[in-house]
Amino acid sequence: MDRLARVAEPRKGDKTMAEDNRKVVIELQNVKRYFQVGSETVKALRGVSFKIYEGEFVTIQGTSGSGKSTLLNQLGCLDTPTSGEYFLDGISVRTMSKSQRAHLRNRKIGFVFQNYNLLAKTTAVENVELPLMYNSEYSASQRKEKAIEALKSVGLGDRLYHKSNQMSGGQMQRVAIARALVNDPAVLLADEATGNLDTRTSFEMLVLFQELYKQGHTIIFVTHNPEIAEYASRNINLRDGKIREDTVNTNIKSAAEALAKLPTPQDD
Repeated sequence: MDRLARVAEPRKGDKTMAEDNRKVVIELQNVKRYFQVGSETVKALRGVSFKIYEGEFVTIQGTSGSGKSTLLNQLGCLDTPTSGEYFLDGISVRTMSKSQRAHLRNRKIGFVFQNYNLLAKTTAVENVELPLMYNSEYSASQRKEKAIEALKSVGLGDRLYHKSNQMSGGQMQRVAIARALVNDPAVLLADEATGNLDTRTSFEMLVLFQELYKQGHTIIFVTHNPEIAEYASRNINLRDGKIREDTVNTNIKSAAEALAKLPTPQDD
């Protein structure tokens, strides 16, 4: 039996069936994004439609020029479609102002970047508190409590007051993931989140993402690395601004097992 099954033809009873009663977190309806470069119109997205359901772990892949970065900007509310509709947690994004999109981003999306984007000379707790600074529902003590809780959830309970220059790449990415989680977002949006990490640390991050997936978090992982699809529940592949494949993974590999099989690091 094929490991990947077409979303259009889901298996009966499969967790990632397209037609079920789960909540739709993200919906794109024929989204197009065109850019004017001099006299030329660049068609970065040429009519992209899909739904992402609560609790899915989805990879979005594509080579350079596929429209992957443009789609990431749409999903992250950093840009709006030329035409088509984008709904985030049931809210229409296309007609929003920049300030409205910024507010929606803060409340609904947790970002994890390739370069971590942590503030230098700032503790892990202070970095994780940042998204809550724009949320008037939290007092200073509540912000700190939430940040500590998020850091403990990613295994950094013993690094709360370490600064960025006192941590490894893997630890900094864990801080970034904790920061993404602290506002209880509708979706985690990871952009090449393992791109700057060595093989062992990359698998450690995949273990963490799989744990978050098992806890019910909705994850969108944008990557150029096709191997990561083996550890996710679904993969969307872009080429020339269109979706060429949208497949369900019916045999998700265990990142923890893969990590355990890696050779023990040796000093040079």
